[in-house]
Amino acid sequence: MNRQMILFAMCLACIAICGARIALAQQETGTASTSPAPSAVNAATFNELLNRVGITTEFGRQVPLDTPFVDSSGQHVDFGDCIVGRPTILHLVYYQCPMLCKLSTDGLLSTLATISLKIGKDFSVITVSFDPRDTPEISARARQLAGERCGHNAVERGWQFLTGDQSAISAVTNAVGFRYTYDEATRQFAHPAGIFVLTPEGKVSRFLSGTDYSPRDLRMALVEASSGKIGSTIDHALLLCYMYDPTVGRYGLAIVSIMRAAGLVTVGTLALAILTMIRRDRNRRVDTDNAPLSSAPDAASS
Repeated sequence: MNRQMILFAMCLACIAICGARIALAQQETGTASTSPAPSAVNAATFNELLNRVGITTEFGRQVPLDTPFVDSSGQHVDFGDCIVGRPTILHLVYYQCPMLCKLSTDGLLSTLATISLKIGKDFSVITVSFDPRDTPEISARARQLAGERCGHNAVERGWQFLTGDQSAISAVTNAVGFRYTYDEATRQFAHPAGIFVLTPEGKVSRFLSGTDYSPRDLRMALVEASSGKIGSTIDHALLLCYMYDPTVGRYGLAIVSIMRAAGLVTVGTLALAILTMIRRDRNRRVDTDNAPLSSAPDAASS
């Protein structure tokens, strides 16, 4: 079972626990629901949900920049206005998620607090709720939390928290390949976890899966999305040694590339050594040819 399956199972477990609590409360008040208990989710239901949940990212696909949303202050903004010509982290959550979104948000906040690239200077962040019932008042609380963890000035310069109607939400989630579904029985969303990295033009560049994001992976993804316009020389060198693996949403050591580079270095070193030896041998011959001949011995006196 891969990481994505484990996270999805955690989400379903959370849904089941929440549903069980609702059912228990209804029984205590004499208003038991006629819908099946979430704890009775069988394999068929799990497979059905799984078929509707996941990531089918198509790298290079354009996110519609003119999609209208509402920011945490209640102002209408277009999605493209929040990118501001910088590589951008796109975080899809719903603000009232009981578990998985909170874990993903905490993981992102922890990673952003450790990397040296600056929000609002080197990159932007956009958090979008995929629950059309979420309101700007709810997103404002999420913005406040981000400000406390990453600095209010940084959030003010480059982090937007958006809500919108279903058509706007679908435009973005479909563009990045984020598939989720709403379970009427439990009144919760089943969804994957991760963050998308967009280019300054709003095209999908990378997806980092899970709820814990390696500072190295996030930094390289941002540098790569910027086409080398941000980051240090070391970052660009690391991109030669590490390769993005879309199957796990992580950067891994590029063994083949390193072996090729090592092979080229070895061949170059051998070639240099051979040329040096040839040059030394040639210089020795020249010195020998130019050496003065020793005088013939004087004839023996009679």
